[in-house]
Amino acid sequence: MRTRSLIALAGAVVALSAAATVPASADGAVLTTGSAGGTAVAVGDVLSAPLASGTSATLYSSATGTSGVKCTSSVFTAKVTDNPAAPGTATESVTGHTFDASSCSSNVLGVTGVTGITVDNLPYSTAVASNGTLTVTPAAGSTIQTTVKLKTLLGSITCVYQAPSLSGTASNTGNSIAFTNQAFTKVSGSSLCFAAGYFTAKYAPVTDNGATVFVN
Repeated sequence: MRTRSLIALAGAVVALSAAATVPASADGAVLTTGSAGGTAVAVGDVLSAPLASGTSATLYSSATGTSGVKCTSSVFTAKVTDNPAAPGTATESVTGHTFDASSCSSNVLGVTGVTGITVDNLPYSTAVASNGTLTVTPAAGSTIQTTVKLKTLLGSITCVYQAPSLSGTASNTGNSIAFTNQAFTKVSGSSLCFAAGYFTAKYAPVTDNGATVFVN
């Protein structure tokens, strides 16, 4: 009887060791839904997020100033292209990034309104690491570009801004993605277009078919 008990105990130890070293499922992924360590986000799923409640997306003329363009309605969508086991880096393809011009305003001298903001050269590639570091890059040979159309006292103008890449932070607090003072350079536009743009925005919650997304 004692020998049989010892054999059973040894078998239980082996089983527990196996459970500790082998993931129970694919749910140990970088991106999960429902909770940290929850259900793995499937490759091909489309994630989306609006601006966090009560916040604005801004493109200001300096990193410390408040002169430029502000919008209270913006949404991004991104298709998951890889979601490996955590810790690791998941990748996405940003297929849409829109701004509702009716929610946008400008306090630049001589500018009377905003008629449109367009994110060009999509899709962009996004890498989301387990530590929350997020990087957005354009396709090879391209650039991240935003076109801003403004109404001025002298008529309509178009301002084009570019950046080589963007860096942000993904957080499980509020299931958010945040960008702070990401620098853009003006590549075309009249003298009424500010010479540089600094983009700041917080998007939350990030969801997958309505389920909140966590980074692990």
